[in-house]
Amino acid sequence: MLFGRPKTALPTPDQALPGRPERSFTLGEHLVLGTPVLSQEIPAGHEVAIFGLGCFWGAEEFYWQLDGVWSTSVGYAGGVTPHPTYEEVCSGRTGHTEAVRIVFDPDVVSFADLVKKFFEIHDPTQGMRQGNDVGTQYRSAIYFTTPEQEATARELTAIYGQELERRSLGTITTEIEPAPTYYYAEDQHQQYLAKNPNGYRCHANTGVVFPADA
Repeated sequence: MLFGRPKTALPTPDQALPGRPERSFTLGEHLVLGTPVLSQEIPAGHEVAIFGLGCFWGAEEFYWQLDGVWSTSVGYAGGVTPHPTYEEVCSGRTGHTEAVRIVFDPDVVSFADLVKKFFEIHDPTQGMRQGNDVGTQYRSAIYFTTPEQEATARELTAIYGQELERRSLGTITTEIEPAPTYYYAEDQHQQYLAKNPNGYRCHANTGVVFPADA
């Protein structure tokens, strides 16, 4: 319980921490890809995808390895507090989920490919948790940036949900919403597993894959 509120309950705006008006740190190049981490201006023909799928360290590692991914970063999305810190997000009093932001070339890797990877490397049925990690910051989310992304996300969620139901593995709790303001996480969290190769990982292929014709 946090101040009388369960860790799995989202804070109301009046319960959320106040945050701050601007980011208090700088970010450099991607340690693995050599591209800008703070990529507000994306290359022509590229798109942005934002996913929440548990601890963002392992999530980012999976995505930076894909062909067609230009840059990745980790941050906080879907909450109330402006420019939160990692400690504030982990307190459960900002409303954010840990997220990975992916800048990708859809001619090389499609948004559908990214969504399939999203579902196949985490459990989307656990609500406000992922494995032993419990709290609102670990909830599953797809934040779309175009109408086409929304349509793809909803279609593939339905297909994967049917596969989980067929196996009696639960109901998808992933939230699918327009991309909210994305706040970059501090530098020590960017490409964390490249900096700390033996660091904490909670993602793995689940063994539940999409039907071949999806």
